[in-house]
Amino acid sequence: MQKLIKELKEANIGTVLINEPLANHTTWKIGGPADILVEPTDKMALAYSMKLVHKYNVPWQVLGRGSNMLVRDKGIRGVVFKLAEGFDHLTFNGEEVEVGAGYSFIRLAVMVGKEGLTGLEFAGGIPGTVGGAVYMNAGAHSSDVSRILKSAEVLLENGELVWLSPEELGFSYRTSVLQKERRGVVVNAVFRLQYGDRKAIASHMAAYKDRRRQTQPLSMPCAGSVFRNPPGDHAGRLIESAGLKGLTVGGAQISEKHANFIVNRGNATAQDVLDLMERVIEIIDEHYQVRLVPEVLVVGEG
Repeated sequence: MQKLIKELKEANIGTVLINEPLANHTTWKIGGPADILVEPTDKMALAYSMKLVHKYNVPWQVLGRGSNMLVRDKGIRGVVFKLAEGFDHLTFNGEEVEVGAGYSFIRLAVMVGKEGLTGLEFAGGIPGTVGGAVYMNAGAHSSDVSRILKSAEVLLENGELVWLSPEELGFSYRTSVLQKERRGVVVNAVFRLQYGDRKAIASHMAAYKDRRRQTQPLSMPCAGSVFRNPPGDHAGRLIESAGLKGLTVGGAQISEKHANFIVNRGNATAQDVLDLMERVIEIIDEHYQVRLVPEVLVVGEG
């Protein structure tokens, strides 16, 4: 590991932090340290870093804005790549838009709306980055990334940069092949949108924003929806109907505002959240014979 750290620092590929607390980099404000946190300056720096990681056979993980992710209390062994300033570009080309993986998904929805482009209104309430949205096939309001993505540039584990189509990304509900079969890091995405009525787009965006403000616990550390919606139903509805709003384990609590959100009341550990999730899964299974599946990614060591 020390040889890898030495080479990463000597390569001048960006910021290299050792034993960095990931609670500082997640929206839940939870998570133990990363052995090495790398914030590469651009995709070529990322590719070089990945080749070094591959050379030393060190495990790796990707982090955007740290939403939709629970880092366990002992942190993450190996390298965590955080895509930030070097991956936040945005270019318009008619009805297509190319955007870096580190760009805010919510901000992207706002910017394309201002250009009179429709198709991304659903993203107005989804925290996180474009890269994370592609990786998870993020969606809301009966739409998702797979419906509008033309292609994504992905850095594979061997350091190769490739452009993949939606078919090659193997999208399904909140998943892509990048999560298991073909590990890689999204660095760019091209979305195919359509010109629409600016006033109608702005109206939809405002309505989604207002609904989000009214129904989600945005003033407390959280990570978006915790569980995937089961077929034909909503996880939040099931959790609320079971009377679980406000249920607490340690510093973690089922939100009083939205039952599919778990909030950090200030001192929650990852284990608190995991224990609370398990209790919810057991109770919903017992009450409704429905086994809820987590939507958040759980990474690291407990």
